[in-house]
Amino acid sequence: MIQYGVITHGGAGSPPSFTDGCKSACEAAFKLLEAEKNALDAVVEAARILEDDGRFNAGSGSVLRLDGKTVEMDAAVMDSNANIGAVIAIRDIKNPILVARAVMDTPHVALSGQGAMVFAKKRGFELLDHVSLYSLERFRRVVQLIEEGRLGEVYSLWKNKDLKSLWNFEEIAYEDIFFSDTIGVVAIDRNGNLAAANSTGGISAMMLGRVGDSSMIGCGLYAGPACALAATGVGEEIIKRMLSKTVYDMVSQGEDINSVCIKGISMFPREIPAGIVGISKTGYAVASNIEMAHYVLLKEV
Repeated sequence: MIQYGVITHGGAGSPPSFTDGCKSACEAAFKLLEAEKNALDAVVEAARILEDDGRFNAGSGSVLRLDGKTVEMDAAVMDSNANIGAVIAIRDIKNPILVARAVMDTPHVALSGQGAMVFAKKRGFELLDHVSLYSLERFRRVVQLIEEGRLGEVYSLWKNKDLKSLWNFEEIAYEDIFFSDTIGVVAIDRNGNLAAANSTGGISAMMLGRVGDSSMIGCGLYAGPACALAATGVGEEIIKRMLSKTVYDMVSQGEDINSVCIKGISMFPREIPAGIVGISKTGYAVASNIEMAHYVLLKEV
């Protein structure tokens, strides 16, 4: 049995060398649980630390959209008491996960775009004044793929798609652009409450306004009495499979959490990166079909 614990991941495709960042976030959240704070507080704090790291695709490390300057971020948090907060396509904010948590205090469960930004600024959340050097280097690699005509080879969403005809940025022409995925946390506290949090800058090579799985409850994350889950990978494919809720339902029916997380990832072909972490009162899981930096801290009884 797990008395309390937390799991962090750095996103599908994040290298093992990023484990130190996952460890730092995990340790901070675990200290909160040791101090008898709730699971919701723990996952939000861990996600905030990962957003500030700069190497992960969230917060200051968020990927740039195809125009090379726009950053649109999604984040969500949910606990086993059916409390939900999410922000979608929010710009200019350093820590979207903090705004998602604040949405829980409103009559709504999600805010998007301009409304989310105005809400965050009025609540005094810190602005994002720059993206990290790691994010800029990631964008340069995408540009190189575009120049070489190989974008669809690396990013399967763009396979057999004509980028020029789909271009939807108004302030910069397609001809002028030549110029890791979602982080997640799950936790359980001393009282058996569970929570999950996601934050992302999206995926490389995104059209304006693209929304992935991270802020969609049941797709990128889910928390209920049975367990808490946080997914990562190609958002469009995770949405199609409603990965987190699909796995949750199997756990709620008595199946082992580790086995069903592996089963969930098996729904994805190898060429589509996908990963998931989960925690319950009786066990935990870390499953992916690609390398995924992560860290686990548990107090078992």
